[in-house]
Amino acid sequence: MGTEGRESLRAEWLALEPVKAQFARGERLRERLPRRMLAELPAAVRDPMGILDRQDASRVRDLVPLRAARMAESPFTFYRGTAALMAADLSRGPGTDLVVGSCGDAHVSNFGLYASPQRTLVFDLNDFDEAAWAPWEWDVKRLVASIVVAGQATSRDEAVIRDAALSAVRTYARSLRAGVTRSPLDRYYDHFDARAAEEAVDGTTAAALRAAIKDATKRTGARAARRLTERRDGDRLGFVETPPTMTHVSAQLVAGVQEVYDDYLRTANVDIRLLLSQYAIVDVVRRVVGVGSVGTRCYLIALQDADGHVVLLQAKEAGRSVLAEHGLVGQPRAAQRYIDAFGDGARVVAMQRVLQAVSDPFLGHVNDDRAPGGGIRSYYVRQFHDMKGGFEVDALEDSAFRWYAEACAATLARAHGQSPLAATVSGYVGSGRAAGEAILEWAYAYADLSRADWELFRAHRGV
Repeated sequence: MGTEGRESLRAEWLALEPVKAQFARGERLRERLPRRMLAELPAAVRDPMGILDRQDASRVRDLVPLRAARMAESPFTFYRGTAALMAADLSRGPGTDLVVGSCGDAHVSNFGLYASPQRTLVFDLNDFDEAAWAPWEWDVKRLVASIVVAGQATSRDEAVIRDAALSAVRTYARSLRAGVTRSPLDRYYDHFDARAAEEAVDGTTAAALRAAIKDATKRTGARAARRLTERRDGDRLGFVETPPTMTHVSAQLVAGVQEVYDDYLRTANVDIRLLLSQYAIVDVVRRVVGVGSVGTRCYLIALQDADGHVVLLQAKEAGRSVLAEHGLVGQPRAAQRYIDAFGDGARVVAMQRVLQAVSDPFLGHVNDDRAPGGGIRSYYVRQFHDMKGGFEVDALEDSAFRWYAEACAATLARAHGQSPLAATVSGYVGSGRAAGEAILEWAYAYADLSRADWELFRAHRGV
């Protein structure tokens, strides 16, 4: 290598900013944007029902009433389905503009257990439909507000809710600082082993954790296949319909799935392509999932080998992230080019791989250009029920509720810690005390706003 090449490499290395300098930059930002401003929930003209109605306009029409019914059940189920409303509200308030890879819907029910490729059980974020790049505090505010809403919905004492919410912000701050003081490679390999956590918690929390682990280990693809399918045409499997949550699709749609299946395989890892070459598609159904996702197009695909072994895949429609569509967050140029080239299914897969410590090896994406009017629908693909489980927040004792809030916050910090601006965020947040008090105030105000929206929604939809 010549002198010119060595100087070029040296210049690139010198352009990198040490962690201490990034901390200092975050601390200086407090002068221009005091952490107190994180409490501000600006009064503004809002159209929450208009946003929800527009979302439903692009969904499967006969499933829209089911979505409304699920969202109307409680303030917490409504909150789960309104990431778009929060993104729109956050866009009107003050913020730091310290952008990180974000979940976009980091409420307490979007964390949980699943199997790693090594078949260990890990705890992590598990929903990335809205994932994109956004200010760090948007995810933290969505998490903390969900702690407040869930706590109020389960009639917990106010002191318990406040303690859990404040502890979550401080845990986020501590975990983020601990991560960014290590090398990017070290924090890339960090993950949360669910079984190891049993040794570090009190007896009540350990019991809740053991119950969640026991439930998750049962929720395998093989078990799902036994429960959801039956033998037809000899040994060939077919799904058992349970309308309206699981129904067979038209022959035209089955043909479409077969047509784009190879496109999905090209986006999966080569070892998965080789594995799946030993299976064939034997059945396809439409499946209803979640709360906010009800009405989006979601399909279960059964694949079977010549000896009757089964793999279940889930293909779920991916629309534009609410962070971009309703939060109006401009995406980094490289990220937007990637979305433009490969679709929002690719965005979901890419962000899942960034934010999770370990991800489903079957992840892939595909675009379908046969939508009405010549449009394109984008999908992401993953395994169905690979030891995926969670925690029923309403069933947790108070000590376990606080532990769970902290576990979610630490997990979110690990996810945000992968982003280049994470150390600057850490410098701004500091210990989490000042930021915690401000975000707690915001979360209580937003919980009140969300409850009012819930009441309005029930009247608006007649449910």
